[in-house]
This record gives sequence, structure tokens and C-alpha cells, in this order.
Amino acid sequence: MSYQCACCGQMHDSLPDIGFAKPEPFFTVPKDEREYRIKLTADTCVIDNEEFFIRGLIEIPVHGQDATFGLGVWVSQKEENFANYVMNPDSAEIGPYFSWLCSDIPAFGSTVNLKTRAHFNGINLRPTIELEPTEHPLSVAQNEGISIEHAWEIVHKYIDK
Repeated sequence: MSYQCACCGQMHDSLPDIGFAKPEPFFTVPKDEREYRIKLTADTCVIDNEEFFIRGLIEIPVHGQDATFGLGVWVSQKEENFANYVMNPDSAEIGPYFSWLCSDIPAFGSTVNLKTRAHFNGINLRPTIELEPTEHPLSVAQNEGISIEHAWEIVHKYIDK
């Protein structure tokens, strides 16, 4: 999917996924308390043994392309669903589980607390995150797709910082 980017003028070979390293609630914990209140891995986050988050992937179709544009996001989980995922990370036989989106993606407006479902894929793949069908721009993008130009605009908002 080679593309000459209107933002930077460069030729790009493929569209990268964008990922968020931490769920938004992570940032509500004072910096000097994070070490003992938060357990963070590449795939899970637990705050105060009361709030549970997993990392997953929102896939957005790109018009005219075979590949999707991926957003690595965090979603909340009930404690028992989180425990089930941690005990069965390579199983596609669990879920899907209701969750709230816990990543802010300004390119799509305010996205924190959108309703989602986490679908577990097994074989070392992160869960696929499905947004509740609504008129929210992120939900519309997941259901209807976006242009390659829009995808690259979003990418440049993150890689040009």
C-alpha cells in the first residue's frame, strides 16, 4: 500500500498501527504513587487491585486497501473477566466481554468511555475491540472505514510529535 503522504510529501510503503502505552486512568494516579499502586505490563494494567484493563486492537477498514488501520487501545474489564483472560491469554473460547474504551483518541473526538466488546482471538493475538454501533466518529470509522488520506493524517498526529 505505497502512498505519497499529503502531510509530509514522503512515500510510505505501509500504514503503521498506532498504539497507546497506558490506559487513561493510569494518568489519574499521582506519579509518585504509580510504582506501588499500578501493575502495568504490555497487555494488562491493574490499579489498586480494583480497576482492570486489557490492551486490544480496534481495526478500521481503509477504503481501497486490503489492510486495516489498527489502533492499539485499552479497555476496562470486570475483575472476573480480567482474571479469566489472564488465566487463558491464548484462548479464543472466552468472551466476548463488555468493556469501556479507556484510550483517548483525539482524531475521533472524545473516545474515553465508549461502549465496546472485547473479542478474544487466542494464539498470542491481542483481543479485537468492537465498538458499539453509534453515530460517534470512531464507531462510524470502524463500521464504514476511512480514506487512506485520513489514516495518514491520524498517523502523523502521533509520529510527528
